[in-house]
Amino acid sequence: MKSFIPFFGIILLLNSCASVSNSSGQADNVAKPQVGNCPQETVVALPVTQQDENFSDRFDFHIYNVLADADTLKFQSLRQDFVFCRGNNTWTVQPGTLSKDLQPPSNYTELAQELVNPSLKNIDLQGKIYQYRVLREPSFYLEDDAFITREQEPDPAEDKVVFELFIPDNETSQKKTLYTLEDLQAAASGSQLGFPRITSAMTYGESIWWTVAFEQGEGNNGIATIISYDPQTNEFTLIQPEELEFIQITDLSITGDAKKPTLWMGTQISGEGNPYIPAKGIVAYRPNLQNPNSGSLTAYTVHNSPLVGAIPDKLRLENELLWVSTANGVCQVKWQSADNSDSWNCWRFAAMAKLPTEELPLYSTSTNKTPAVSLSPNNGEEIIEVLWWSPVDSQNDKGRYEVRYPQGFTANLDEGASRDEFSLPPGKPPVYWPGFNWHWNGAGFVRGWDEVSGNFVGGGPQGIGSGQFSPNAPMNWYTMRGDLELLELSTESTRLKYYSGWVDEAKLQPYLTVIPQELAQNPKPNPLAAKAPQLPSRR
Repeated sequence: MKSFIPFFGIILLLNSCASVSNSSGQADNVAKPQVGNCPQETVVALPVTQQDENFSDRFDFHIYNVLADADTLKFQSLRQDFVFCRGNNTWTVQPGTLSKDLQPPSNYTELAQELVNPSLKNIDLQGKIYQYRVLREPSFYLEDDAFITREQEPDPAEDKVVFELFIPDNETSQKKTLYTLEDLQAAASGSQLGFPRITSAMTYGESIWWTVAFEQGEGNNGIATIISYDPQTNEFTLIQPEELEFIQITDLSITGDAKKPTLWMGTQISGEGNPYIPAKGIVAYRPNLQNPNSGSLTAYTVHNSPLVGAIPDKLRLENELLWVSTANGVCQVKWQSADNSDSWNCWRFAAMAKLPTEELPLYSTSTNKTPAVSLSPNNGEEIIEVLWWSPVDSQNDKGRYEVRYPQGFTANLDEGASRDEFSLPPGKPPVYWPGFNWHWNGAGFVRGWDEVSGNFVGGGPQGIGSGQFSPNAPMNWYTMRGDLELLELSTESTRLKYYSGWVDEAKLQPYLTVIPQELAQNPKPNPLAAKAPQLPSRR
């Protein structure tokens, strides 16, 4: 009997495959930065959706790589480079230069071939090249129609995720089993192993370190794994923190003594139709030397720290500074005092547009026929922030931009609140309500770019709206990313104010920029925290 991999699940991997970071323990910058070597400011427009793309792809700013020199730090997304100038602490947005080998596979066949026979990657330690990859065993193969298949493995203990390492001057490889289907089933956390992938590779001290993530959704899962290899003893150490369980590790940086390190890791999860879902933010894990699978873990999320985005993509360590990049922006953290909010300096990615000279009709919902007010540069700022885009006509792909509107609108919703018993990011109150995908920043509820999930099998990205989903008509959204003020909340209903509106797309020409993240001057406690104990459990 053969085992087949569902076609749709593989297609979702096109979005979630991450580039591998190869790095040494940390970078030292000794040359004085020269502002003159920084790129000139240029206008980079918000991308237009191309054929065969989801409209939300234009807002995908996930970072795939970080390039650094004495003058700049370049955070590379698929379409843009966000460039930090060290000499004057300023940012520019430049056209994307991400190399082809760091981009996800462009089609199903290319991805399928990589899953069946993963390519070897290289890393240099003390002038010697080591090659590595992670794979499934028993092996899969491609049929004539490019479907991934293999003979059914009846023994869960023999269905494995295996790490393979080629050591210099050694013709045969070493293999290390990371976990098996039996391990996964014992934890009741999946019916089959998801295809694994290496998300980071680095040297620290005299060892090589890797992190392994995995496909999730449709019954697939894996076990969060960090691998360390010591060439002197030819021994592997596997670290599978109990606190991370089945969370994907996006990247790794290491601080402290090589024999007693602190592992800084970005985290996320994924699911059916959602390649990016927030998990524990960035975590600092200090493994127990006697039992590496246990230790102390501190998590920094958008709910309990100044972290600018919910999903850390790529990390870079430079002496006492840890750079944390997300699809919503970048943070510079003094890692030795990360518990202190003053040790965080963050910037967020934003789309802006110049208001037209004539009055601009603003609609209170995405598909309303009648505008609520009109915007004009004579009435305030000439620049307006663009938050999202949503279709108004499913027949010809016309749409509207959601823009920030400081005066706001009020919405009365027939959906209330309940207590959420599921696993939540640290610091997030266990309350499920219409604004569940927003987070409290000390002054109100806000939503970053990377807190909007793709929801590719459930009608697309979800916001706060009215009406029911229909494949033949777009949803009528109050807001997708506008800031929220909670006015009233019960188990039956919600009353809130949202600080955004909608304008016809033809009226604006959005461009991308990077701006400082603003923190609440006198932060207030999250109002949901006090309500949680009083609410019934979510069914």
